[in-house]
Amino acid sequence: MSFEVLQNKIREMKNPTVAGLDARLEYVPPFMVENALAQYGQTRKAAAEAIYQFNCGLMDALSDIVPAVKPQSAYYEMLGWEGMEMLERTIRYAKQKGFFVIADIKRGDIGSTAQAYAESWLGSVKIGETEVPGFDADCVTVNGYMGSDAVKPFVQEAERHDKCLFALVRTSNPSAIELQDMVAGDRLVYDVMAELVDRWGKTSSVDSYQFNRVGAVVGATYPSDLRKLRRVLPHTFLLVPGYGAQGGRADDIACAFDRYGRGAVINSSRGIMCAWQKTGKNGTDFKEAARAAALQMRDDIRSVTPIL
Repeated sequence: MSFEVLQNKIREMKNPTVAGLDARLEYVPPFMVENALAQYGQTRKAAAEAIYQFNCGLMDALSDIVPAVKPQSAYYEMLGWEGMEMLERTIRYAKQKGFFVIADIKRGDIGSTAQAYAESWLGSVKIGETEVPGFDADCVTVNGYMGSDAVKPFVQEAERHDKCLFALVRTSNPSAIELQDMVAGDRLVYDVMAELVDRWGKTSSVDSYQFNRVGAVVGATYPSDLRKLRRVLPHTFLLVPGYGAQGGRADDIACAFDRYGRGAVINSSRGIMCAWQKTGKNGTDFKEAARAAALQMRDDIRSVTPIL
């Protein structure tokens, strides 16, 4: 089922978006930071607790209008083991609130290391006679530029546990052109990667919407490439970063969807998380500000595509 779960949530809410939970301490309203510092001192524990409370508040405000959240592991790794423990709590809370959870980990390694990553984020580990889940995300991002050895373990774990993954294809960052636009034979490098993603996806099952378990990350900042990749990857679900803070507009991402408005989810991180910074209320209204920003994004996208 995998992406079917996400697509059903999108259809239910008429909202093909995912809210990034990429919180740095400076994104957290000052009163929440001050409370944590007063309780735990100037420690990683204080930072982790402030961010966790912020994450929970955001999810409380968004759970009935946004179908998915995407924590970026780097922001949690910054805080050592306290941050990673807080990430696990964040994922658990997100699931309790009904979100589809995309762990943005961008892992890409080979052999037994890739298998360990896949088990830790999508699967489980056997301890004695008991199978114990790791972070238990619904979906992860992976970097396939080391080839199939780095991706196949994730595909296998996704198939085993009814989950899914997004592989980097055409990313939204400016320097992506340094590699992804290079010519490889008679094709561009990102076209080669798209072909690999299609091949990996064909080894997995498809859902009732005819999407397989291997999605693709394709940035909103290159709309002509997004249009082309949607056409050549008809059975591939797309994760589209770059909307909002990175310059992508609703018109740029309309082509990410099929004719029914299906098959893509659009990410916004700072645009939702940091919406409180524009209201002049010093963060006391961070929930209301995040909700308003999410609704505005939803309506902006719905103005250019149906959600059927």
